[in-house]
Amino acid sequence: MKIGIIGAGYIGRALAALAKTHGDVAMVSNSRGPATLGSTKSGIGCEIGTVEEAVAFGDIVVLAVPLRNVWDLSPRLLETKVVIDTCNYYPERDAQIEELDQRANTTSGMVAHHFTGARVVKAFNAILAKDIETTGAVAGARGRRALPIAGDEEEAKLLVTRLLDRYGFDTVDVGALSESWRFERAKPAYCIPFDRDGLQGALAAARREFELPHGSWRR
Repeated sequence: MKIGIIGAGYIGRALAALAKTHGDVAMVSNSRGPATLGSTKSGIGCEIGTVEEAVAFGDIVVLAVPLRNVWDLSPRLLETKVVIDTCNYYPERDAQIEELDQRANTTSGMVAHHFTGARVVKAFNAILAKDIETTGAVAGARGRRALPIAGDEEEAKLLVTRLLDRYGFDTVDVGALSESWRFERAKPAYCIPFDRDGLQGALAAARREFELPHGSWRR
């Protein structure tokens, strides 16, 4: 499978490396252009390109940029594409977003609204970059880590679920994008390693108005 990645930060690079480990090919892009990504190409063994080239390349496109940078991308950039949205809202980085502060929307709801025709699935946002390459396991392994997903289109979620399984993770589907707040920043399921049962419990324990102490998910 070909994976187009928008964003060359920790998450984007970790997912590119994970794809290579499992026999897939990733193309990494960033806002500054491929001339700045030489070390990423040599270090990971991935392809590099412009954002537009990465989108055209990918059977699946991974959006791995700070949330504040999403709005700089063309609304039609991801039309018809299955998009894995890894974005999280950090007010100190992204500035205050009233729609999220008032809990009137979710990060992925805003992403899906911005990108016309994109088939958005929230995934890989609730795992630390350093864990992406190291905590996967073969299917059926005892205590296999599970990751949450959400999306409004069943076919797109099935594709992402299959990808997660190949990459070493079980999946817990929380439903529509409107429910993706359950594994956003500072919720009980955010970046804490759980097996399927543990993750289901953490997702059920989430309360929209309650946040864990800042940074408690960093180990």
